[in-house]
Amino acid sequence: MRMMLVGTGAVGQCIVELLLKRDPEKEWFTYCLLSDVNVNHAKDVWKTLNDARLQFGYVDATQKEMVKEEIQKHHIDFVMDASSPFCANVIFDAAYECHCDYANMGTFSIPKEKPEYGMGIENSYELVMTKYNFDADEKWKQQGNCALICLGIDPGTVNVFAKYLCEYEFDTVEELHVKDGNNLKIKGHEDELIFGFNVWTVLDEVMNPNVEYDKSKGGFIVDKPFSGKETFDMPEIGMNTLVKVEHEEVVTMVKYLSEYGLKKCSFKISLDEDLINALQVLDKLHLNKIQPVQVKGVQVIPRDVIASCACQPDTIKDEMEGSMCVGVLAKGIKNGKEKQCMMYQCFSNEEAMNQFGLQAVVAQTGFSAALAIELYAKGIYRKPGVNSLEAFDPLPFLKLMEETNFIYKIKQY
Repeated sequence: MRMMLVGTGAVGQCIVELLLKRDPEKEWFTYCLLSDVNVNHAKDVWKTLNDARLQFGYVDATQKEMVKEEIQKHHIDFVMDASSPFCANVIFDAAYECHCDYANMGTFSIPKEKPEYGMGIENSYELVMTKYNFDADEKWKQQGNCALICLGIDPGTVNVFAKYLCEYEFDTVEELHVKDGNNLKIKGHEDELIFGFNVWTVLDEVMNPNVEYDKSKGGFIVDKPFSGKETFDMPEIGMNTLVKVEHEEVVTMVKYLSEYGLKKCSFKISLDEDLINALQVLDKLHLNKIQPVQVKGVQVIPRDVIASCACQPDTIKDEMEGSMCVGVLAKGIKNGKEKQCMMYQCFSNEEAMNQFGLQAVVAQTGFSAALAIELYAKGIYRKPGVNSLEAFDPLPFLKLMEETNFIYKIKQY
């Protein structure tokens, strides 16, 4: 595999570091171009990882021809998108036009200026999450290239969990609910708003209209940001306040797992109350917009300004205490009886810092993507077309989790 990593942020660095460690003999990971619009950052990662398989270079991932030029120049056969969501479709198309395989950790969506909440995603979105990718499935199949979408922890590992639960824990699965929680505390940053992950991505997910699935009500239902608040006791973590956000699992699980009897699907995440309040203010001031505005003769994108000014996740490392917990709560029938269980993965910040020098959210996401890429590189998670991880056998992924001590558990309720 000759890989081009587009975006050398903390998660991208974690992915490459893990792949290097997983293949010390260079049997399937032979080359990686570390590319970024900030070439100095790419160079820093290159120096830090210090491996002969790595090179670095400049690429503006909003410019398709530039991405294609780098793919061809370095004889790339697999493109890993670890860039900002708004670059995703450009990179996806560049890989296809260069006859390359491709993967990402999430997709891009564009909400309407005035969403019509209620039934139907298309009433609230100009571009629906995953649609751009899945609409290209047939042409990717005909070309014989593989595109894997949504490879992080969520989406990603939780999609594997959902497939496993459907296959092995239930006869019929009626509900799948992804829950992303934590008990993280950050010393020395008490007066700052902490996003914990790529700021632009958090703004994109949390402040967009959210989507859930309810077959009995007609399908996909769109609601206002921060709706669906609930308190849930996360395994090994404790009580979390969760809210619905827009997330790809709601679409992909319905696409692949409806045959198991799926009637309801949702995604909820734990957000700090201060962050929720601040984001609601930004939303009311229209500072979450991705459309450019004029400021003293200069065009700026409001969301870019927020993302640039906020405290960046890679500056918060050992100041963070606590753990992340991400999993899927499943409800259904087994042997004629009602059953409920949660399959989950917990990652403490101490563990993440000791292993990778990265904070827990970043390491958990990078670990998940690296395992999926390894399975791709070995030909196990590889087939023509566009797919998320529910399309594959979950057992090889879970075996790699066990092999790498990326612990998962199942809690029965």
